[in-house]
Amino acid sequence: MSKPPPPVTPEALHTLAEDLRVLAGKLRRRLREESHVGDFTPSQVQVLNLLEREGPATVTALARSLGMRPQSMGETLAVLKAAGLVTGAPDPNDGRQTVLSLTPTFRKKVKASRAAREDWLYRSIQTRFTSTEQHQLATGVDLLKRLVDL
Repeated sequence: MSKPPPPVTPEALHTLAEDLRVLAGKLRRRLREESHVGDFTPSQVQVLNLLEREGPATVTALARSLGMRPQSMGETLAVLKAAGLVTGAPDPNDGRQTVLSLTPTFRKKVKASRAAREDWLYRSIQTRFTSTEQHQLATGVDLLKRLVDL
Protein backbone atom coordinates (compact mmCIF):
# COMPACT_ATOMS: atom_id res chain seq x y z
CA MET A 1 0.00 0.00 0.00
CA SER A 2 1.48 3.37 -0.97
CA LYS A 3 1.69 6.28 1.42
CA PRO A 4 -0.29 9.44 0.65
CA PRO A 5 1.83 12.31 -0.65
CA PRO A 6 3.02 14.88 1.89
CA PRO A 7 0.89 18.01 2.35
CA VAL A 8 1.52 20.84 -0.08
CA THR A 9 3.13 23.90 1.49
CA PRO A 10 1.21 27.20 1.59
CA GLU A 11 3.88 28.74 -0.68
CA ALA A 12 3.40 25.97 -3.25
CA LEU A 13 -0.39 26.46 -3.08
CA HIS A 14 0.03 30.21 -3.71
CA THR A 15 2.23 29.46 -6.72
CA LEU A 16 -0.31 26.92 -7.95
CA ALA A 17 -3.13 29.46 -7.59
CA GLU A 18 -1.14 32.08 -9.52
CA ASP A 19 -0.19 29.61 -12.25
CA LEU A 20 -3.82 28.49 -12.60
CA ARG A 21 -5.05 32.09 -12.86
CA VAL A 22 -2.48 32.96 -15.53
CA LEU A 23 -3.15 29.74 -17.43
CA ALA A 24 -6.94 30.30 -17.34
CA GLY A 25 -6.40 33.76 -18.83
CA LYS A 26 -4.18 32.38 -21.60
CA LEU A 27 -6.69 29.64 -22.38
CA ARG A 28 -9.53 32.18 -22.48
CA ARG A 29 -7.55 34.39 -24.91
CA ARG A 30 -6.62 31.42 -27.10
CA LEU A 31 -10.23 30.23 -27.25
CA ARG A 32 -11.31 33.75 -28.17
CA GLU A 33 -8.78 33.69 -31.03
CA GLU A 34 -10.25 30.39 -32.24
CA SER A 35 -13.87 31.60 -32.08
CA HIS A 36 -13.83 33.90 -35.14
CA VAL A 37 -17.05 35.62 -34.03
CA GLY A 38 -15.86 39.19 -34.44
CA ASP A 39 -14.41 42.12 -32.58
CA PHE A 40 -16.62 43.24 -29.72
CA THR A 41 -16.00 45.41 -26.71
CA PRO A 42 -16.03 43.67 -23.32
CA SER A 43 -19.42 45.23 -22.49
CA GLN A 44 -20.89 44.03 -25.80
CA VAL A 45 -19.62 40.51 -25.13
CA GLN A 46 -21.12 40.64 -21.63
CA VAL A 47 -24.52 41.61 -23.03
CA LEU A 48 -24.42 38.89 -25.68
CA ASN A 49 -23.38 36.28 -23.10
CA LEU A 50 -26.10 37.39 -20.69
CA LEU A 51 -28.80 37.26 -23.35
CA GLU A 52 -27.66 33.81 -24.39
CA ARG A 53 -27.41 32.49 -20.83
CA GLU A 54 -30.48 34.16 -19.28
CA GLY A 55 -32.71 34.67 -22.30
CA PRO A 56 -34.58 37.79 -23.45
CA ALA A 57 -34.43 40.88 -21.21
CA THR A 58 -35.23 44.58 -21.14
CA VAL A 59 -32.62 47.32 -21.34
CA THR A 60 -33.21 48.07 -17.66
CA ALA A 61 -32.78 44.44 -16.62
CA LEU A 62 -29.59 44.09 -18.67
CA ALA A 63 -28.17 47.31 -17.25
CA ARG A 64 -28.98 46.23 -13.70
CA SER A 65 -27.43 42.77 -14.23
CA LEU A 66 -24.20 44.24 -15.56
CA GLY A 67 -24.00 47.24 -13.22
CA MET A 68 -24.38 49.78 -16.01
CA ARG A 69 -26.54 52.85 -16.48
CA PRO A 70 -29.52 52.24 -18.78
CA GLN A 71 -28.23 54.99 -21.10
CA SER A 72 -24.88 53.21 -21.48
CA MET A 73 -26.67 49.94 -22.04
CA GLY A 74 -28.77 51.61 -24.72
CA GLU A 75 -25.62 52.68 -26.56
CA THR A 76 -24.17 49.17 -26.33
CA LEU A 77 -27.41 47.64 -27.59
CA ALA A 78 -27.65 50.11 -30.48
CA VAL A 79 -24.34 48.79 -31.83
CA LEU A 80 -25.44 45.17 -31.38
CA LYS A 81 -28.78 45.87 -33.08
CA ALA A 82 -27.07 47.63 -36.00
CA ALA A 83 -24.80 44.60 -36.41
CA GLY A 84 -27.85 42.32 -36.57
CA LEU A 85 -26.97 40.44 -33.40
CA VAL A 86 -29.83 41.59 -31.18
CA THR A 87 -33.46 42.30 -31.93
CA GLY A 88 -36.21 43.87 -29.86
CA ALA A 89 -39.94 43.29 -29.47
CA PRO A 90 -42.55 45.06 -27.33
CA ASP A 91 -42.78 43.70 -23.80
CA PRO A 92 -46.14 41.89 -23.57
CA ASN A 93 -46.42 42.91 -19.90
CA ASP A 94 -45.38 46.55 -20.34
CA GLY A 95 -45.76 48.07 -23.80
CA ARG A 96 -43.43 50.94 -22.85
CA GLN A 97 -40.48 48.56 -22.70
CA THR A 98 -38.71 46.46 -25.30
CA VAL A 99 -37.62 42.87 -24.73
CA LEU A 100 -34.28 42.18 -26.37
CA SER A 101 -33.06 38.82 -27.60
CA LEU A 102 -30.37 37.34 -29.80
CA THR A 103 -31.17 37.01 -33.48
CA PRO A 104 -31.29 33.52 -35.04
CA THR A 105 -28.35 34.51 -37.25
CA PHE A 106 -26.23 35.35 -34.23
CA ARG A 107 -27.28 32.14 -32.46
CA LYS A 108 -25.91 30.24 -35.47
CA LYS A 109 -22.64 32.21 -35.18
CA VAL A 110 -22.43 31.34 -31.48
CA LYS A 111 -22.96 27.67 -32.25
CA ALA A 112 -20.29 27.76 -34.99
CA SER A 113 -17.92 29.64 -32.68
CA ARG A 114 -18.32 27.04 -29.95
CA ALA A 115 -17.76 24.26 -32.46
CA ALA A 116 -14.55 25.95 -33.67
CA ARG A 117 -13.22 26.30 -30.12
CA GLU A 118 -14.13 22.73 -29.20
CA ASP A 119 -12.56 21.48 -32.43
CA TRP A 120 -9.32 23.33 -31.62
CA LEU A 121 -9.32 21.85 -28.11
CA TYR A 122 -10.07 18.36 -29.41
CA ARG A 123 -7.31 18.49 -32.03
CA SER A 124 -4.84 19.95 -29.57
CA ILE A 125 -5.56 17.34 -26.91
CA GLN A 126 -5.47 14.54 -29.47
CA THR A 127 -2.16 15.59 -31.04
CA ARG A 128 -0.22 17.03 -28.11
CA PHE A 129 -0.95 14.52 -25.36
CA THR A 130 -0.37 10.82 -24.97
CA SER A 131 -3.24 8.57 -23.96
CA THR A 132 -1.99 8.64 -20.35
CA GLU A 133 -1.80 12.44 -20.42
CA GLN A 134 -5.31 12.63 -21.87
CA HIS A 135 -6.56 10.61 -18.87
CA GLN A 136 -4.61 12.91 -16.53
CA LEU A 137 -6.17 15.93 -18.23
CA ALA A 138 -9.64 14.43 -17.76
CA THR A 139 -8.87 14.02 -14.05
CA GLY A 140 -7.66 17.63 -13.93
CA VAL A 141 -10.88 18.82 -15.57
CA ASP A 142 -12.90 16.92 -12.95
CA LEU A 143 -10.88 18.66 -10.24
CA LEU A 144 -11.43 22.06 -11.86
CA LYS A 145 -15.17 21.37 -11.96
CA ARG A 146 -15.07 20.75 -8.21
CA LEU A 147 -13.09 23.95 -7.75
CA VAL A 148 -15.63 26.14 -9.54
CA ASP A 149 -18.71 24.39 -8.14
CA LEU A 150 -17.97 25.43 -4.56
